[in-house]
Amino acid sequence: MTAGKTNESFSSEAVTRGIRVRVRPRFDPQRSQPAQGKWFFLYQVTIRNESAGTVQLLNRHWVITDGVGRVEEVQGPGVVGEQPILEPGDAFEYTSGCPLSTDVGKMEGSYQMIDDDGEPFDVDIAPFVLCEPSTVN
Repeated sequence: MTAGKTNESFSSEAVTRGIRVRVRPRFDPQRSQPAQGKWFFLYQVTIRNESAGTVQLLNRHWVITDGVGRVEEVQGPGVVGEQPILEPGDAFEYTSGCPLSTDVGKMEGSYQMIDDDGEPFDVDIAPFVLCEPSTVN
């Protein structure tokens, strides 16, 4: 499957308590039907533990805003069916998707993690843009 190119200017990166989250979105033309008002975007997430302790990702919380300001929130356990444990220096990478009814939107959110002392904390996912390439001139 071939998907659209990643536009680095639409990527995001944030570091919270030594946990770096980088997101690279891209348009997926194979799963999109613009004539029917359906656009599909993929986003590749890399979570890297740059802290001195072990952490585990427990839950995700996404805020998705489409091009006309409609907001949808998605919450649930783990990511892509996993609740990865990251030792210091480890990274976890996954790709997921987001359908939109507009050709542009944005996503942001947080991961709830737990440290090796059992204390929960939130890790920011900085806002990133979802945009069909022909929308950008």
